[in-house]
Amino acid sequence: MESYQAFTELLCCPTCKGSLAPEAGDVLRCGDLRCGKTFPVVGGRPVLIDESRSVFHHGDYRSDPAASSRGSESGTAKATEGGSAKATEGAGGKARLWLSRLPSPSVNLSAVRCFETMKVRLLERSAAPVVLLVGGGIRGKGMSALTGEPAIRLINVDPSPDSTASIFCDAHDLPFRDGSIDAVVAQAVLEHVADPWRCVEEIHRLLKPNGIVYAETPFMQQVHLHGYDFTRFSHMGHRRLFRRFAEIESGAVAGPGTALAWAWRYFLASWTRSRALAKALALFGRITAFVFELTDHIFGQRPGALDAASCIFFLGTRSESVVSDGELIAGYRGTQR
Repeated sequence: MESYQAFTELLCCPTCKGSLAPEAGDVLRCGDLRCGKTFPVVGGRPVLIDESRSVFHHGDYRSDPAASSRGSESGTAKATEGGSAKATEGAGGKARLWLSRLPSPSVNLSAVRCFETMKVRLLERSAAPVVLLVGGGIRGKGMSALTGEPAIRLINVDPSPDSTASIFCDAHDLPFRDGSIDAVVAQAVLEHVADPWRCVEEIHRLLKPNGIVYAETPFMQQVHLHGYDFTRFSHMGHRRLFRRFAEIESGAVAGPGTALAWAWRYFLASWTRSRALAKALALFGRITAFVFELTDHIFGQRPGALDAASCIFFLGTRSESVVSDGELIAGYRGTQR
């Protein structure tokens, strides 16, 4: 990952999309006099967040321990590998990382293939394509096709103060110029934003003509990441979310087996009011449900899997036309007739 200085020509004010200019004291200021907002640079990483339009605040990113603690509590996580949430919350991060390596709902039937497709298409169009990882504070599954290609320039953005993001920002107001990005990746991010439609409009705005988007979003999954969990999409609903994009491929990231594993884990955890015991029961559920997930490698790509999938993906290109609702309904591929 390159530092944000390598992409300054692509950056803009998250509020008005005006130009940014550095000032003394590790500050970036919007050059539009009607806006004039300032944004801190903390530890070499800019906090390009409009506090009036976001649940995140510049104080969350200060270097003092109290602010760091507040930032950790309000930080987001990225559900990766088909939906196993790896939170970035202070001292508990290491424990959660260890737990994430245990058997868990982690089937991903799409990422490796789709990222390989994305890489080929990007390199056909540009010698140095820029890929924006939205909510990329934790690397998602299958990313090696992109991270292993030296020609591809990756920008990692995330609002979590504890993430590895090179730029802190809110997906509702992405601080990049119109038509400046070659591709966007949003793996298990859109369920954690308050307004996914607004976020997708932002993705459409900053992509170049025929720019590529890849998104994974849960369908049949229980609540994770505490209060930062808002929305689920069926395959049809997800396609409508990306109705201003031409489809390359879409389908199930993880099928009914993974959905069953999630349900089993949360069913066990619901037996008790004790948080400690609930976590122990959930851990037992993760281990014992491993066999459910394995069935997705056999049945997860069949039409019926779309109607009960744990997670859905969409791979497509920016378009100037909009897919109508009639076209969406005609494109239903499940088995519920």
